[in-house]
Amino acid sequence: MIDTIVFDMGQVLIRWTGELLLEKYGLNDEDKGLLLRELFGDVEWVMLDHGTISFEEAAEAVCRRVPEHLHSVVREVVTGWWHQPMRPIPGMADLVRELKGNGYGIYLLSNANLALRSYFPRIPGSECFDGLMVSAEEKLLKPNPEIFRTLLERFGLEAERCFFVDDSPANVEGAMSVGLSGCVFKGDTQALRRKLRSAGIRCAE
Repeated sequence: MIDTIVFDMGQVLIRWTGELLLEKYGLNDEDKGLLLRELFGDVEWVMLDHGTISFEEAAEAVCRRVPEHLHSVVREVVTGWWHQPMRPIPGMADLVRELKGNGYGIYLLSNANLALRSYFPRIPGSECFDGLMVSAEEKLLKPNPEIFRTLLERFGLEAERCFFVDDSPANVEGAMSVGLSGCVFKGDTQALRRKLRSAGIRCAE
């Protein structure tokens, strides 16, 4: 019987894309495309989530590849994108609170940088979480099965009693490889509720 639900954060609890983070800067299409490739689409962003590079090192590396007029945008995004307003996925906070009220353990497992704990309380429903695991703190990234094993050991969870929700098929497969069940979240909270109920998890339609 499942008694624990583990959630990803980006694209599950909040909307998170490079395009959204760049909206406020009023960039032309050329500059926006360049930053999507060089900032969000290159290795430094992954290294931040892996905990193998500092914010300052990442910003400097990206700045070396883009024109000077974009340096301030790069530095602001790399060192503090989380100061922008959070964009909750509709219905997810209500679902998290309902599951918590129904007695389920609620955990977060996110590929994210070291700032996550500072901004996570701003995400609706965050008060329901019993524990957080952040990839940058562990020097491990999903879908590496080791991060799921670490989650289970850290919080004393049993794999067969856990259900994992992530927007990445590869990450869900990684969870399943160590015995968790789970599903891919595709942005539809009602569809997620149906998947949860089909797994025997108590939640309303």
